[in-house]
Amino acid sequence: MNTISTLLDNRTDQSETTSQGLGWRAKKRVLASAFAGTTIEWYDFYLYGTAAALIFNVQFFPSGSELGNTLASFATLAVGFLARPLGGIIAGHLGDRIGRKALLVVSLVVMGAASTMIGLLPNFAAIGWWAPASLVGLRIVQGLSAGAEWGGSALLSVEHAPAHSRGFFGSFTQIGSAAGMLLATGAFFLVQLLTTDEQFANFGWRIPFIASAVLVALGLWIRLGVTDAPEFQELKDAGNVADKPIWTVVTQHQRALLVTICMRLAQTSIYYLITVYMLSYLIAQRGDDSAGVIAVMIASAVSLFSGPAWGWLSDKVGRRPVTVFGCVATAVFGWIFFAYLDAGPLVFLPVIVIIGMSLAHDAVYGPQAAWFAEQFPLAVRYSGVNMGYQIGTVIGGGIMPMIATLLYAAGGGTPWLICGYLTLLCTISLIAALAARDPARAAARQYRLESQAPSVQTKETL
Repeated sequence: MNTISTLLDNRTDQSETTSQGLGWRAKKRVLASAFAGTTIEWYDFYLYGTAAALIFNVQFFPSGSELGNTLASFATLAVGFLARPLGGIIAGHLGDRIGRKALLVVSLVVMGAASTMIGLLPNFAAIGWWAPASLVGLRIVQGLSAGAEWGGSALLSVEHAPAHSRGFFGSFTQIGSAAGMLLATGAFFLVQLLTTDEQFANFGWRIPFIASAVLVALGLWIRLGVTDAPEFQELKDAGNVADKPIWTVVTQHQRALLVTICMRLAQTSIYYLITVYMLSYLIAQRGDDSAGVIAVMIASAVSLFSGPAWGWLSDKVGRRPVTVFGCVATAVFGWIFFAYLDAGPLVFLPVIVIIGMSLAHDAVYGPQAAWFAEQFPLAVRYSGVNMGYQIGTVIGGGIMPMIATLLYAAGGGTPWLICGYLTLLCTISLIAALAARDPARAAARQYRLESQAPSVQTKETL
């Protein structure tokens, strides 16, 4: 929390009021809420991804085939992503009608309950096929909750922001994802360190899931102290909320919806290749089950700073140049990444992962909350950003570990088809970035003009 406060204090002056009419201390509370709540929510969601790569394949899917076990485990991971658009649609409709905060409180409680129950779930050896069936059901609940979380948290941050700082403010929702991943991988790493392999398989893997109950209580305490942004509250008080926001988005804002879906593909695909597929890939190819986890932990820590940096840069030069760089860098990185996984010294793996996460991935992800919000009008914004974000996540990231497993097998035990598929997704995201509205540069220019106006008047008076 001290890091957040320092960043914010350096970002603006210490005045208590802003052009948005909300005290600066209140804005800092909103950003702390977005960061903390999203961190806890994604901690729960990413726990599943790490467990799917490390332990679920043997705990819940004993098919007798290593490939079959891995595919089944990653398939349940994908189920959570398939549920996210539905959660996003439901939350978008309600969030555009009753407010962002209420949906965020519900999503946090639901996610925490599902994660805790996964930690208590008996495995296949204990209850047979009821175990994977129950696991899939709980993963669907996680997906519904995750679908509700991002849009509301992103909009709380962006809608409380001055027009010239939306990228920076929105990045605090984004770095919650990195912090959640850091906590999830850190929890598994710590448990693996403190237990034997047998203890980890018997009970150790459950500890990070059960611990989420404590984190959810902390997140609720922080999140309950914020309010919806003034601009949305004014819209609601005036009775101008949309009656059918989802329908309005689908029928009147198709271009914005398509653009946001496609802009998700590059970023989310490389993220799940690094944070999920790499873990099982290294186990199969190099016999190492810890180097990948350590590399992801280190890169996630770096992303706590690189995410806001890219968001800040997008406020200065525009969202498009930053995102275009990220899409091109991701496409190139994919080929280098797999070549290194096959033959490179694992001691330097954190450096490679940092390049992929903090340079390529974060250049796209850092400004994304603000840029998605800028594509839709206020009355349907929650529905629009949620639909675009969650559908794009399913296509780009949710099924990526499963597709990568199949492409690796189809490529004769080589990753070239995975790299080609990633390049295709990056190309689609690049085209979408070129087609999206980008008002950030105009907002920055207007802010500079307004900031310079008093000094000009003073010189003229003298």
